Amino acid sequence: MNDTGDEAQLLDMIERWTERELKPIVREYDHADRYPDHIVEQMKELGLFGATVSTEYGGLGLPASTYAKIVMTISSVWMSITGIFNSHLMLALAIEKFGTPEQKKQWLPKIASGEIRGGLALTEPDAGTDLQGIRMTARRDGDDYVINGTKMWITNGAEGSCFAMLVKTNPEANPRHSGLSLFITPKKEGFTVGRKLKKLGYKAIDTAELVFENYRVPKDNLIGGIEGQGFYQTTGGLELGRINVAARGVGIAEGALRLATQYAQVRKTFGKPICEHQAIQLKLGEMATRARAARLLTLDAAASFDRGERCDMEAGMAKYFASEAALENSIEGMRIHGAYGYSQEYDIERLYRDAPLTCIGEGTNEMQRIIISKNWIKRNPVA
Repeated sequence: MNDTGDEAQLLDMIERWTERELKPIVREYDHADRYPDHIVEQMKELGLFGATVSTEYGGLGLPASTYAKIVMTISSVWMSITGIFNSHLMLALAIEKFGTPEQKKQWLPKIASGEIRGGLALTEPDAGTDLQGIRMTARRDGDDYVINGTKMWITNGAEGSCFAMLVKTNPEANPRHSGLSLFITPKKEGFTVGRKLKKLGYKAIDTAELVFENYRVPKDNLIGGIEGQGFYQTTGGLELGRINVAARGVGIAEGALRLATQYAQVRKTFGKPICEHQAIQLKLGEMATRARAARLLTLDAAASFDRGERCDMEAGMAKYFASEAALENSIEGMRIHGAYGYSQEYDIERLYRDAPLTCIGEGTNEMQRIIISKNWIKRNPVA
């Protein structure tokens, strides 16, 4: 979608949808931690489960820049539900970017339509940022692989039906990353959902433990058909994942700014709206600048991704800055609301609970700064 008119029309439709369908229910569903089944059906109709999937396979074929703007718009109202289709699109990306022609033909049309919903399963109880430390194994047995192990913190784990699963096909490999492989793993015998994990925020979306006990999967489900490519395939998709998390951060930062701006104009102290007090003006000025800078960094990373460039540094910068902007704007917005900001009757408290996830997901911000630094030095060698 290169036509700016088409993009504007799509974004307008998404914004009207968030106003009409999300705003009236978000507080109720968040506080009850209730999965929004009817919203998922609407997202299918909007094409969000195929947003970045090529039109060849029934998707919308959106560039990352447009997709990021969609995520920003939705996240400014309800960040959680963006996880339902984002993790799902990471599954789609892994298959479309690295899968065999047969795998693409078999899986992508159903993934794009939302008939199959799922995600990317990397994290384990003792392995998060260090992907090479995973313990889940896949042992070749004739024309099948037998998988054993546990995944943790998997988005769509309970409600999803298929996942891109990172496993060890060669536990003795040196270097360790050369022993990792990525499989398409639909739910069936040997694949059970453990517990749904309770969280501070990011509610109304399932985050679960997945347990594999002698789970058999055909060798044809090995993404790309060659063992040992899993680490490369996984990290090759993290750039888009980090752009998505950055876009979520932008949405939260802008949502907090909007709520604080509205409240500051109607709440009065000492005979005038609090937005006329210098202390509040200083906060709003900083919040507006952070939100704007976060948006520009995220769109810069998305544009680099759309050009087909390696953008570890740009995506890392966007994810790091936008998530910190979300955290800072949410707490400043809460302070502007005063005591009401601590009440569940106001939406700012939800943004405050959701924001910390963006600083952790898709690689911690500490790791992002290391990635940024290493790439910066690599691009600026001493002459």
